[in-house]
Amino acid sequence: MPKTHPLRARRELDEGTFHRLLSWLDEGSDSRGDRYIEIRDRLVIYFARRNCPAPEDLADETLNRVARRLHEQGTIDDILPARYCYVVAKFVMLESHRLRDREAAASTDFQARLTDPMVPIDDDGADRERRMACLDECLATLAAADQQLILDYYRTDTTSAKLQRAQLAERLGLTANSLAIRAWRLRHRLESCVRTCGERRQTNAGFVS
Repeated sequence: MPKTHPLRARRELDEGTFHRLLSWLDEGSDSRGDRYIEIRDRLVIYFARRNCPAPEDLADETLNRVARRLHEQGTIDDILPARYCYVVAKFVMLESHRLRDREAAASTDFQARLTDPMVPIDDDGADRERRMACLDECLATLAAADQQLILDYYRTDTTSAKLQRAQLAERLGLTANSLAIRAWRLRHRLESCVRTCGERRQTNAGFVS
């Protein structure tokens, strides 16, 4: 058995699922985990050559998906293990590129992103104060762990964002891709909440005036 590996260290697979993956990759022989390490290394190269961020995380995500598929089906007999891993890797790569494109289109400063005009109201001091109050209100609707995650994820500057987010993912026991997806979903939830809150406060202010 190989030394403790990132796939196992993240505890995304139980022991039985992990050993089923090792056995399937070995195709009936016992390589003592060497075949798994070989395929993972090849997947890392595959993602790196295609300019994917965090290629090691994507290789782990690929093998996790394969392992879960094996757990659900019991076996995969209609395609060679290495070939099937590359088929799954292609989908993981496409998802990664789509996520990267969405992140590139979004502001790296979350506070600035949320204070952009999202409803047709005048951009004055009262308007900004109203939106910031809405942000505080919407953040309070999140679980404490999600509040900390979203603030830590976007509280970075452009030069250190990649390193800080990698450290955050490591601290939370997530892959970089999984962390980005979670942050993306939380941000969209907050943006929708802020927009609704802003419209409500604007309407209420109109009634008062």
